[in-house]
Amino acid sequence: MAAAAACRGSTASGGTGSWGNAVLAKENSRSCADVCAATEFFHCDADVSISGYYGKAESYEQRLGHFYNYGCQAPGNTNVKFDEVKAGGEDVFKDIDEGHWFYRFCCCRK
Repeated sequence: MAAAAACRGSTASGGTGSWGNAVLAKENSRSCADVCAATEFFHCDADVSISGYYGKAESYEQRLGHFYNYGCQAPGNTNVKFDEVKAGGEDVFKDIDEGHWFYRFCCCRK
């Protein structure tokens, strides 16, 4: 759900067309332009990288997460740990003190 919200906020139009748009896990070695092009949702709007922390916010200055938008054309950071499909289950739920990772998603539309 967080990835869908990140895609919604990363697209200039907020997602357009008469179809629902798609959020796909991004393979670390491919660009989102290539990932999207291989599906029925062939147009790439964004490549988002997100990371969040567990728990309740305790102050208005507390950092709750991180994000990047790498753009559609290049693979960007190819670290396999940024690929949620390839990452180990133990990596997905690590917190900031344990070396958590950003996960990347392609924002695609028809």
